[in-house]
Amino acid sequence: MREAGRTQRAHRTVLGGRVSPSSRPVATITFIALCVLMYLADYVAPVYQLFAFSPAIGQIEPWRMLTSAFLHAGWLHLLVNMYALWIVGPFLEEMLGRWRYVALYLLSALGGSVAVVLLTPVSQWGYSVVGASGAVFGLFAAIAVVLKRTGRDARQILVVIAINVVFSLIIARVSWQAHLGGLVVGAALGFLFAYLPKERRSSGAVVGVVTSAVVLVGVTLLAYA
Repeated sequence: MREAGRTQRAHRTVLGGRVSPSSRPVATITFIALCVLMYLADYVAPVYQLFAFSPAIGQIEPWRMLTSAFLHAGWLHLLVNMYALWIVGPFLEEMLGRWRYVALYLLSALGGSVAVVLLTPVSQWGYSVVGASGAVFGLFAAIAVVLKRTGRDARQILVVIAINVVFSLIIARVSWQAHLGGLVVGAALGFLFAYLPKERRSSGAVVGVVTSAVVLVGVTLLAYA
């Protein structure tokens, strides 16, 4: 059966994702594995101190704006984010295709860090922000757009987003800024990927991803300036 699956031709989803009988959510599994490995590595090395992000340190070491998305402050934090990622990630990875899904995840994570810089008072720039929540919120927003585009019921995911937004505002030590930034970037990229005309799906996605990255970097430089 495995050999027969390899010989069957792959097909495309309505949004251009490539699907074959042997397809696995490789990108989603990789993101989860990286988060778990980074958490475990912190027990034997100062991983948290080296890769956590705060607006103050981000001005000197900007790569932390992405590396912090693979760190978590405790098992519960890790488990909640990885569960959410596993619930929504495979569907989006299949619908969008691997490279667009990876771009969505990473840019949503970056958007969360950018929002932290923009919306956090300078007096609090020394506080660290970690977690995949910004990226996960980006996936939440994107999946709502994709469900709408494909004629499916998006009410459940919209309720999930609303509940998480409320929790972000009322629970102490939760970065609502990162959640908001990921949500905005995820919605924008989700709309782009879902509504591009078929003949411009690949080139338009590349232009959109590059433009989004440039805008996020530019906004960050202006904020720091």
